[in-house]
Amino acid sequence: MIKAKDTTKIKESVKKVKKKQVKKNEFGINIEEMAKAGVNFGHRISIRHPKMKPYLTGTKSTVHIINLEKTVEKLEQALKFIQEIASEGKSILLVGTKIQHRELIKELAHANNLPYIVERWLGGTFTNFEVIRKRNEYFKDLERKQKEGELEKYTKKENIRLNRELVKLRTKFEGTRDMNELPGAILVIDARKDAIAVKEARMKNIKVIALVDTNIDPTLIDYPIPANDDAISSVKYILDKVDLAFKTKKSKSKEEEKKEEKKEEKKEEKKEA
Repeated sequence: MIKAKDTTKIKESVKKVKKKQVKKNEFGINIEEMAKAGVNFGHRISIRHPKMKPYLTGTKSTVHIINLEKTVEKLEQALKFIQEIASEGKSILLVGTKIQHRELIKELAHANNLPYIVERWLGGTFTNFEVIRKRNEYFKDLERKQKEGELEKYTKKENIRLNRELVKLRTKFEGTRDMNELPGAILVIDARKDAIAVKEARMKNIKVIALVDTNIDPTLIDYPIPANDDAISSVKYILDKVDLAFKTKKSKSKEEEKKEEKKEEKKEEKKEA
């Protein structure tokens, strides 16, 4: 016979389960939308990384299928961490050197004032940061001289050489021109292609957020996001959520500022009274 106390406990647990089922995550992450974007399609079965097994749900034809419930869980964790880093006033470096992802990276970076790298990763970007920073300063100084017409005082041959050098430097440093210190975290689209970036970040204790496709070792990533890292639609879906995380963080900050202002106003009113 079930006691009244036990019945109450059962009802409470059922309510909790129902709440959990209907609860929406704050970033609007939706499994159906992810499936439409192809987030769940991994690589061929033959190149699966064994440590990705917990994030897989099966196979279709010759490719592995990523468990999107795991993606929801891990993506939400990553987005909350991004908001934490942003609230501390630290930057997040975006890295996506695949040609098809470059514009997506730039859009996200420009929208949220973030540093980015879409060309080849320069060895030593983190581990030899001071040298890279000085090279960046040289690039900005040369760019200033060009704008102000200072290069015109050089010979024609020297002028051509400096302008060509400026084009190369702009390609390398345009996205990191304002990165005067190491970032608080790094967001990598393809952790295999940009493995050096991941390695350098780990060496400097910089947290790594990355999409992990079925051929990636997720244990190398602090905040792995199981997802297709090739398809533009998949990467765009993830980056749109990252953008939302920054936007909601900003709106929260404004709300907090308003609350602080109201508190200060009340204090002033009490003093006057």
